[in-house]
Amino acid sequence: MSSGGGSGPARAALHARSVARRLAMQALYRWQLNRSPWQDLLQEFESAEDMAKADRGYFRELLEAICREHEKLDAVLAEAMDRAPGELDPVEHAVLLIALHELGACPEVPWRVAISEAVGLARRFGATDGHRFVNAVLDRLARRLRPHEH
Repeated sequence: MSSGGGSGPARAALHARSVARRLAMQALYRWQLNRSPWQDLLQEFESAEDMAKADRGYFRELLEAICREHEKLDAVLAEAMDRAPGELDPVEHAVLLIALHELGACPEVPWRVAISEAVGLARRFGATDGHRFVNAVLDRLARRLRPHEH
């Protein structure tokens, strides 16, 4: 008997999106340190070890949208934080950009999923308590961007 959590294909699709988010976080981290066109990042990360497990289309969507819209996303982030986005640790900044994009442009991604995925990435790759900061900022933004879901 199944232990829950959805069917095999649905679970695989969710995992592929999680891998795409992680790779996007890594690409955006690199992008913050050395700006380049999103297409270069896409090409660079095509050969990443985990790309075969990722939702490639979602990875591309995240990179393209966030690189194109980063100034608008940073303006929204700035309103929800006590510091400028440029002062953030690059991991937390990348994670916040991904989740903010999902909250604002991906209504099919539940707000709890966007926040949970971001907090998980920040916990795994960010500074010691960075995940708490990420959670607080995204909770504020989710209340504002998706009030009907709260």
